[in-house]
Amino acid sequence: MPVLPPFPDARNSAVLLVLADGPQGAEVLLTRRSMQLRNHRGEISFPGGRCDPGETPIETALREAHEEVGLDARRPTVVGELEHLSTIVSKSYIVPVVATLDERLDLSPQTFEADRVMWTPIAELTRPGTYHRERWGLPPLDRPLHFFDLDDETVWGATARILVDLLTLPRVTERVRPVT
Repeated sequence: MPVLPPFPDARNSAVLLVLADGPQGAEVLLTRRSMQLRNHRGEISFPGGRCDPGETPIETALREAHEEVGLDARRPTVVGELEHLSTIVSKSYIVPVVATLDERLDLSPQTFEADRVMWTPIAELTRPGTYHRERWGLPPLDRPLHFFDLDDETVWGATARILVDLLTLPRVTERVRPVT
């Protein structure tokens, strides 16, 4: 059952988690948000954004991925959704849409929203020492925050929470090959 927005003015959003096979096994598509943006500048994220009126989360996720990184909306195969989540800072209700590609594509930033596109091996996300969790805030409003310290970036916040959900799926971790 999806999480319902904890506040009335939450804005419906969707992100696209694209998985493809790369040289080290399964990889996930991530972007780095541009420093020109007002919110979450420089943070690692999934392609995605606000739902337009009348748009489904799947339509939003595919549209945003096309706009941000040039992914043809006909290429990914949508396989489902992960647990929905709400963010307080950006007042978003996010639907993570999961899709696969038959092959890893060369994608690049298409707008000012992203300044980097990166295919990140699941093996890098799951290697020892990459993941840690902290508690932020004061009780009773404290909450866990997840972090993935990659070789050259840190993934945290909603993106890291979604990755934790993704990595708990057995079929994803079955496709992981160790980093050598």
